[in-house]
Amino acid sequence: MKNQVRTISFLNIGSLDAYIRMANSFSILSPEKEKLLAEKLFFYRDIESAKLLILSNLRFVIHVAKNYSGYGLPQADLIQEGNIGLMKAIRRFNPNINVRLVSFAVHWIKSEIHEYVLKNWRIVKVATTKAQRKLFFNLRKSKKRLGWFNLHEIDIVARELGVSRQEVKEMEARMSAQDITLDVTPSDSQSDYPMSNMRSSLHLEDKKSNFATKVEQDNWALHAVNKLSNALLVLDERSQQIIKRRWLNKNSSKITLQTIAQDYGISAERVRQLEKNAMKKLKIAIEA
Repeated sequence: MKNQVRTISFLNIGSLDAYIRMANSFSILSPEKEKLLAEKLFFYRDIESAKLLILSNLRFVIHVAKNYSGYGLPQADLIQEGNIGLMKAIRRFNPNINVRLVSFAVHWIKSEIHEYVLKNWRIVKVATTKAQRKLFFNLRKSKKRLGWFNLHEIDIVARELGVSRQEVKEMEARMSAQDITLDVTPSDSQSDYPMSNMRSSLHLEDKKSNFATKVEQDNWALHAVNKLSNALLVLDERSQQIIKRRWLNKNSSKITLQTIAQDYGISAERVRQLEKNAMKKLKIAIEA
């Protein structure tokens, strides 16, 4: 399936605009049609169904990829990486979880694009841990102007992203730092995208950098978080809140059944039953 989609992406279409027009020409599937195709793929490994699912969602990949255009990377490459994420999602999509494919696939699409951006945006890599990745992508969205943040802006960003002021300062320094060359010109130093105007092949090298290994170590944790996030979507709002408050509460100890029961005006036994049923649904969704 992967090779087939690569062929779709690299047809001699002529231009990115032509590819986008082609992608938008495919109709959006109805929930019923999507579920039928997903069942054929999931239970019978029907390749034609996979192809239709992919083609009908290419426009969504383009939409997601446009959000990363500010990193100075080729839009076509961003879309292609997103397509890879879409393929991975479709291969794992279980129609029985009763969630639209696009909701399931968005995490996989963004994950592939994130990896591409982090590996190619800078010569000196700026984000090596999961927390740094989150800060890296959100910090660019939070910037209100070019240049350095003032103390008030740092406090706002730190509060919005749930990180320390020091982490914001360090990441901003990494993002703002220029790669040093031996023939820097005024045009180089003023470039918004350091990679776009580099005129020398001689750069300072960080001998201690082991970015590839850190990415590999972080991939499994990122995958697990994505699986859990997708699985939570199969639950109703009340069940989601029960699971989050009971098991995903980072700020305090696990909340008791009695406390939740009082909040919802039901018995503690009923909360226990809801929690048990939610856990069963999560297990099925995660193992899919």
